[in-house]
Amino acid sequence: MTTTVNEFAPPTDATKMTELYVRAMNAGDVEAVLGLYTEDAVSVWDPEKPISGAEHEQAVREFMAKKPAMSATVKESYVTGDTALLVVDWKFDIEGEESLSGTGLDVLRKGPDGRWRYAVDNPFGDS
Repeated sequence: MTTTVNEFAPPTDATKMTELYVRAMNAGDVEAVLGLYTEDAVSVWDPEKPISGAEHEQAVREFMAKKPAMSATVKESYVTGDTALLVVDWKFDIEGEESLSGTGLDVLRKGPDGRWRYAVDNPFGDS
């Protein structure tokens, strides 16, 4: 399902990022999810192998093809200048697979457009 870009425009309030990410993920809108990351974002889905660029994009596309249902709650948020840190409890349910869950550490960067995007996405920041 594809929706309008404006519905999933990166937020001007860093504390709204998790809510927006969950909505974009649950809508199955791959482009919207990818648009919430900076161009040089790093994802640490595997602590042994952080990914970025085309590799990150492909991983998002493959994961979203499984049609995951996501829920998340922000536990802590800290914003200073153009940088924010979010501590997030999250869960993914995927039909026919074991649920995934964890506590993530997300570093956001405010762009020149005044909108926040993920610079570091570490879903297993508590491990």
